[in-house]
Amino acid sequence: MKKIRLSILLVIAAAFTACEDVVDIDVAKGTSYPVLDAWITTEPGVQKIRFTKSVAYTDQTPSPVIGDAVITLFDETANKSYPFTFKDGNYTYDPGDNETIGVTGHAYRLKVEYGTEVFEAIDTIKRNTVIDSISYKFQTKEENFVSEDGYVAKFHAKDIEGGVDYYWMRSYRNDLQHKVGDAFSVDGYFDQSVKDGSSFILPIQEAVTDFDKPFQKNEKVIVKLRSLTYQSHFFVTQVEEQINSGGLFAKVLENVKSNVINKTTGGKTRILGWFGTSAVSSKERVIE
Repeated sequence: MKKIRLSILLVIAAAFTACEDVVDIDVAKGTSYPVLDAWITTEPGVQKIRFTKSVAYTDQTPSPVIGDAVITLFDETANKSYPFTFKDGNYTYDPGDNETIGVTGHAYRLKVEYGTEVFEAIDTIKRNTVIDSISYKFQTKEENFVSEDGYVAKFHAKDIEGGVDYYWMRSYRNDLQHKVGDAFSVDGYFDQSVKDGSSFILPIQEAVTDFDKPFQKNEKVIVKLRSLTYQSHFFVTQVEEQINSGGLFAKVLENVKSNVINKTTGGKTRILGWFGTSAVSSKERVIE
């Protein structure tokens, strides 16, 4: 009986794997929407905002840049405004090398004038903890079950007591052009607040490292920890889920809800994307 069952399973598996046809599907291009990528931080220097047009899912060309909008940032707490100017594909504001326009605890409103319509979005820079240090340990490919020996790095930080805090960790290899990974946390844990004021748990600490390509000697580990509002945390985790969705039970792709609101009476244009703000804690270390 066991042999018969095994034979049946093998026949079923063969039926699914023996034939594979490539099918070209003619997908309608659909509507192209304006897309806002705006994140204001407490880091000094130039702040950048991207404003583009969406392209079809199957389109491999870069998103067209929108260069004729008027974008202004308002610090509602300090009653200040910052006009962003368009240059080289970005809208930018430069307060100076050692100056910043982002202040922890301040509320910000972004105003986008596009065509004949006006759009606004709001967010607040929440408090952030500091990254105490970065440590690393050499591990062989046999220990990590990957194809390369290398160093597993992790960052060390402790959640701030007294309230729920949302965090976004991003790591880089050598410079800010080579992203390694992202991790999102609530009070140092994963999806929900388990305990307040604790150290970040090991899986989030080690998310600094790409285990398929661990760090090597003389490489620099760069870690940035950003604070988030609940709304921004929800947005970035939804985007991450969409990007990494796959397999038999993958979610259907959809546009994640934007916080950019059309303020024009009778306005019909819809802007995708997000306006967010963060306090940033940074740390880096060279593997020696």
